[in-house]
Amino acid sequence: MTQAKIRQLTAEELPEMRALNALFARCFDDPASYAEKKPDDAYLRALLAKPHVLVMTAHMNGVLCGGLVAYELEKFEQSRSEIYIYDLAVDAGFRRQGVASALIAKISDVAVARGAWVSFVQADYEDAPALALYEKLGIREEVLHFDIPPMGKPAGQGS
Repeated sequence: MTQAKIRQLTAEELPEMRALNALFARCFDDPASYAEKKPDDAYLRALLAKPHVLVMTAHMNGVLCGGLVAYELEKFEQSRSEIYIYDLAVDAGFRRQGVASALIAKISDVAVARGAWVSFVQADYEDAPALALYEKLGIREEVLHFDIPPMGKPAGQGS
């Protein structure tokens, strides 16, 4: 079991959210998405205040070591919801210590409390550690993912 302390961020924890975005930029090697066009405080506060937006952080020895961003998706076909884990990362020095599993366990607790019937996450074929973790915790489903640009713009060119 990990020693990480996992908790959900509130709308007032903007420095922590900014630190988590910096962690995502490092872990995903994607500064263009997570560090170059930083949202202002009002945007972050409003997003964190939305009930369907779930942000969990993990700390070990007082250091931010990982985090997760998920969204609750309410469904029309039945009176239930699903939790989509959109971003999940653990800093390199803290991997293989149960941090990702602890983050997923925390979001699973939230899912149960909200009556969600499943949580799901997308993984890339080349990300062997993530695939191993997710296969240990859940059922693999092969699907295709398409990025559909808004108003005919090339993918990645939306605002």
